[in-house]
Amino acid sequence: MHKIQVQIFTTLIVISFSLKLSAQPELNAAKVDRNIVFGMYSGLALLMDVYYPENPNGYGIIHITGSGWSRRMSYDAKMINHNRHVKMDGEALVRAGYTLFSINHRAEPRFRYPAAVEDAQRAVRFIRYHAEKFGINPDRIGAIGGSSGGHLVCMLGVLDDDTAPEDDTPINRMSSKVQCVIARAAPTSFLERGFGDSFLGFKKREKSIEYKIAQEASPIFHVSPDDPPILLVHGDQDEVVPVSHSKNMFEKLQEMNVVSKLYVVEGGAHGPGLVNTPEWKKEFINWMDEHLKVR
Repeated sequence: MHKIQVQIFTTLIVISFSLKLSAQPELNAAKVDRNIVFGMYSGLALLMDVYYPENPNGYGIIHITGSGWSRRMSYDAKMINHNRHVKMDGEALVRAGYTLFSINHRAEPRFRYPAAVEDAQRAVRFIRYHAEKFGINPDRIGAIGGSSGGHLVCMLGVLDDDTAPEDDTPINRMSSKVQCVIARAAPTSFLERGFGDSFLGFKKREKSIEYKIAQEASPIFHVSPDDPPILLVHGDQDEVVPVSHSKNMFEKLQEMNVVSKLYVVEGGAHGPGLVNTPEWKKEFINWMDEHLKVR
């Protein structure tokens, strides 16, 4: 083989390997729209992938993968939704007829709270505004996510609707609240010592502005009776996000008479493997079927 041929062959191998490493998740979907721009923040494109089912039921679910709310400050940093969580959380839902929207969001250390929350809200507004194009019901949108993604989908469920009627962008006048939530190993309070300091960008002290912001960023402090059904799943051996986060959140939801359920997985640690079984995927489908669809 000539030297130039060897160089070309080697280059193709490197390119192929790089593409494999950065490949977007492949779900058993009828069609996928990749890298749809759902917002533009100061020239930075916010992207999402849309997975369409073979037999659509007319309902959409936003998916937010776990990332620790963070990404490397590099031109080669991996996109948040280039993650196995997408397939583990979303494929069964797509097979069940749901259209899945898997999003990226701004991340720390470059972007701190509330950037990720605002991006998730923008994604819901964009999906709702273009619901007819996506073939879904704009009034019934679900959300699923794990870890930091679990925190963000909880926020989409419990935050009061903050639409801006005077906003000159029609998308931003849409509601950002979802109607059904599934959250795995979700951080629900940033008032625990040392928890979430990187995401928030500061250490918390009682009776301070920082303390109030930590409360504002915590789903548990926004729970109200008008919140949507929320399913919480957490391993009792989780050393990253203690199971107390989901237990306390469930107590608050029950106190406010919000339809909710808590599954504590015995021996379960942190990560998507916690529920990577047919039984759990069926549970997720049942939750959405029962609480998202209009009857």
